[in-house]
Amino acid sequence: MILTIALSAVAPIVTYNTLVDDHGWSEASALLASGAWPVLDTAVMVAWRRKLDEFAIIALMFLVITAVVSLVGAQSAQALLVKDSAVTGLFGLLCLATLLAPRPLMFYFGRKFGTDGTPAGVAYYNDLWRFEGFRNTQRRMTLVWGVVYLIEAAVRIVLSYVLDTSTMVTLSPFMIYGTLGGLALWTVRFVKHAKAEGEKRAAEAAAAAQAAGSAA
Repeated sequence: MILTIALSAVAPIVTYNTLVDDHGWSEASALLASGAWPVLDTAVMVAWRRKLDEFAIIALMFLVITAVVSLVGAQSAQALLVKDSAVTGLFGLLCLATLLAPRPLMFYFGRKFGTDGTPAGVAYYNDLWRFEGFRNTQRRMTLVWGVVYLIEAAVRIVLSYVLDTSTMVTLSPFMIYGTLGGLALWTVRFVKHAKAEGEKRAAEAAAAAQAAGSAA
């Protein structure tokens, strides 16, 4: 987490300000150069884990989208900021699109962070899909993540037109990681609540079954 914050938040801000203020780079060129740090962060994470899991694939996919989008159309600083904001909006759309798939995106996020990664742990998590309550929980989380990221992208796009470039370069990482942190906190609480509700319903069903057996 410290490395990610350093490479994806602190380094881009420092690089942008240094290139613009001390070396006379244009705002657009400085923005493109500062975007190399998140690419390095992803490369370091992949090398560290020594495997290309679904999260690394998603990160690489969005880095490619960011690069392609940045090179299309106008190359002004404002246009680059708007394009960068649109990428998180694309992630929100991806979340919503997976609601139509057999399993939504948050199911795979949950499997990554909710298991120890062993075949037995993954198999146990996959087996939970047979429960309706578990399926509804995964779909609801995916819906919330998708909607929130669409809103975050829309707000950042509006701010790109309202605030100057230097302010947005500083503010944007805080919005990105603030949104991510808020969603992560909500997800943890929501999962705990859903789990407690599921255990309560299971206990009530077991008690009812026991009572019916005793009566018989």
